[in-house]
Amino acid sequence: MYTVAAIASNGQDVFAGGAGGLFAALMPFILIFVIFYFLLILPQRKKEKEHMEMVKNLKKGDKVITTGGIYGTITKLRKNYVEIEVSENTKLRVQRHCISQLRGKE
Repeated sequence: MYTVAAIASNGQDVFAGGAGGLFAALMPFILIFVIFYFLLILPQRKKEKEHMEMVKNLKKGDKVITTGGIYGTITKLRKNYVEIEVSENTKLRVQRHCISQLRGKE
């Protein structure tokens, strides 16, 4: 098949699209990647960075909400976990990254 196409084209290579053809073929994929980067990846990185900063700045007495939806007040801080008091004489240990947000002062 290739030889028939080559003979019919008077020696010109009919399968070579050139650099313009390759670029035009890849352009939709490049455009989709750029759109995904700005709409999905960049905002997610920003949100992750803010969460890491919040977890790093936790202090005793902060009112927090865990990823499981438990409300509590931080009573003890350690390197990898925090201890939160959820009610009188009830304390839970949770990993630092499981703190989803800070509550306002009540």
